[in-house]
Amino acid sequence: MALTRDLYDEEHEAFRDIVRDFVEKHAKPHVERWDEQGAVDRELFTAAADAGILGFAIPEEYGGGGADDFRFNAIMAEELARNPVSSGMAGIALSNDIVIPYFTDLTDEAQKQRWLPGIAAGELITAIAMTEPGTGSDLSGIRTSAVRDGDDYIVNGSKIFISNGQNADLVAVAVRTSPDPHRGLSLLVVESGMAGFSRGRNLHKIGLHAQDTSELVFEDVRVPAANLLGAEGSGFLGLMRNLPQERLSIAAGAVASSEGVLERTLAYVTERTAFGKPIGSFQNTRFELADMTTATAVSRAYIDRAIRQHCAGELSATDAAAAKFWTTEQYVQIVGRCLQLHGGYGYMQEYRIAQDYLDSRITTIYGGTTEIMKEIVGRELGL
Repeated sequence: MALTRDLYDEEHEAFRDIVRDFVEKHAKPHVERWDEQGAVDRELFTAAADAGILGFAIPEEYGGGGADDFRFNAIMAEELARNPVSSGMAGIALSNDIVIPYFTDLTDEAQKQRWLPGIAAGELITAIAMTEPGTGSDLSGIRTSAVRDGDDYIVNGSKIFISNGQNADLVAVAVRTSPDPHRGLSLLVVESGMAGFSRGRNLHKIGLHAQDTSELVFEDVRVPAANLLGAEGSGFLGLMRNLPQERLSIAAGAVASSEGVLERTLAYVTERTAFGKPIGSFQNTRFELADMTTATAVSRAYIDRAIRQHCAGELSATDAAAAKFWTTEQYVQIVGRCLQLHGGYGYMQEYRIAQDYLDSRITTIYGGTTEIMKEIVGRELGL
């Protein structure tokens, strides 16, 4: 079902070609090896920077592309969804969509000079650390502490499920600087090599195998106060400021992934035969694909509108939460139904649909669980 889309112009489509070319040359040849080692090579980040698909929103004076336009992020999500490289390229998308905005929007001039050129060059890999072993979506429960000591903070605690955790050079860590549940949160950048900062094992997940995900441990880590993002106590507001884009990014990826799954499933049911004819010719198959294609087209129009709102600075936290839970839940359902249409082959790992099935499940959890997203939307209704 083809939709007329006026979201992108020629510059965006040229960027799409760059992403496709990069995936073919730098990602596809390494996917299996990355999955086995549980992380991508650091060189992927420098190659992505050279190609102009990492740090493109960083201002030009700091070495970036100066293209602060979320439509470029959405194009990356669409292209990665259509290729078997989603977990390998997840760290690049994470950096662009979720982490780099903390370093562009919350830093002072000195910090920009220190960090942005290295990030733009792919030489400094970034991560954001919020989740703790006992605290998930509820940021008010964060316990990792940062106690002021002269010109430094002493950081103690741990974080878990941190994407880019093994490779990261700069980690924006949510820390507690006072007991107040929200006004007591701050953001400190912990740098690789700081004494007392260590990484646990690379966590073994059911999906996204090439995306390194780690526990981070802080034992009396002395972090200069110059590494504070924003004012002390402003961490919660900083996190809330970036969460709508994070959730829209996940939603855009979910819709694009649904479209990719449907494209591949349509090709499969056209080629695969049963009882002497293509399984796509059976009424049940046609009905299933008609239903899923229509549902995805509706979500595509919904997300394109949300992208326009975000680019105009008009996307609310509630709308972002709604987009996130709706599209990710739909994605999980579509992958399950498409796997069923593959029959026994859908359960074989050499078929992409099996990996889609594993990778899709996390989307309803990270960036805020579906239940938390519904709670945000429900409160907006006055309930």
